[in-house]
Amino acid sequence: MFKYSYNNKRYHTLDYFYKNKFNSKVFKISLNAGFTCPNIDGTVGYGGCIYCSNLGSGEYAGDKDKDLVTQFNEVKEIMEKKWKDGKYIGYFQAHTNTYAPLDILIEKYETILKLNNVIGLNIATRPDSITNECMDYLEELSKKTYLTIELGLQTIHEETSNFINRCHSLDCFENCVNELRKRNINVVVHVINGLPYETKDMMIETIKYLNKLDIQGIKIHMLSILKNTKLEKIYKEKPFHILTKEAYVDIVCDQLEYLRPEIVINRITGDPKLEDLIEPNWLPKKFTVLNEIDKELVRRDSYQGKKISE
Repeated sequence: MFKYSYNNKRYHTLDYFYKNKFNSKVFKISLNAGFTCPNIDGTVGYGGCIYCSNLGSGEYAGDKDKDLVTQFNEVKEIMEKKWKDGKYIGYFQAHTNTYAPLDILIEKYETILKLNNVIGLNIATRPDSITNECMDYLEELSKKTYLTIELGLQTIHEETSNFINRCHSLDCFENCVNELRKRNINVVVHVINGLPYETKDMMIETIKYLNKLDIQGIKIHMLSILKNTKLEKIYKEKPFHILTKEAYVDIVCDQLEYLRPEIVINRITGDPKLEDLIEPNWLPKKFTVLNEIDKELVRRDSYQGKKISE
C-alpha cells in the first residue's frame, strides 16, 4: 500500500492529509470576498488570464453580494447534516485574495477565523500580489491558525504563460514560494494540463520543476474552455487540440510519478459547471476521471514519487 493512504489510493490525497493532521473530517468552504485582480484592472495587465471567467475561477465560491459569514454558514449547514463533528477551513477562492489594503484583508480573514470549528484558511492569490506588509501579517497569522497560500502558476513555459496572459515571470513565482517558506507558510501550487500548444513533455517539465521546490501541495487541473471567456473566442476562431480523457489520465499518472510522496495532491482534475463548459465534454464526469487515474496507476504498478530518482 502507498505510504500516505488508507484506502489503497496510490497518491497523497487531501482527505488523507486532513484526517491524519486533525483527526477529523475537514471541509473547505469556498468564499467570494469581492476582490478583483491586478491582471484585470491594469496594474499588471488587462482582461485577466484567457481561461478565467468573470467569477475569477470561483465558480463554486459564495455569492459576493452576501456577507462572508452568510456564505460560510450556507455551506456549513449542508455539511453538518452529513458530518456533525466536522472541522472547517475558509477558502478565499475567487480572484486574487491578497489584492487589497491590509486592513481590509485582516477584517475579511479574521471574520472567518472567529467562526466555530474553523481551523484554518486557504488563500488563493498570485505570486506578484503579496506585499511585504501582507507577507509579515501572513507570517503572524500562520502562527495562530492552519494557513495555506495557494499560488497560481499553471505552467513554467514562458511562451505559454504569455499566451494565456499570466503577466508574471517564473522568477517572480519562485521568489514568492521561497519567501513564504522562509516564514514557514504552507504553499499549494495550481497547474493546468492541456494549455494550448503544450506537449506532454512540457506538462511533465512543469511538475519536475515544482518537485524541486519546497511546496506542500499541488492542484492539477484540466484546461476548461468556458463560455464568455477570451479562451472561448480563441478556440472558436482557431481550434487547438483538446486532450482526450485517456491522454489526460496518462499525463497525470506520469506527473504523479515525478512528485515527492509527501506533496499533498489537493486536486487532480477540474470540476467546471456543466452549463458554462464548452470543452472538454468528458470533464464533468469527475469520478470517472478519478477512477481511471486509479486504474491506470494499478495497471502500471505505479504510485506517486516512483520516478523522482530518475
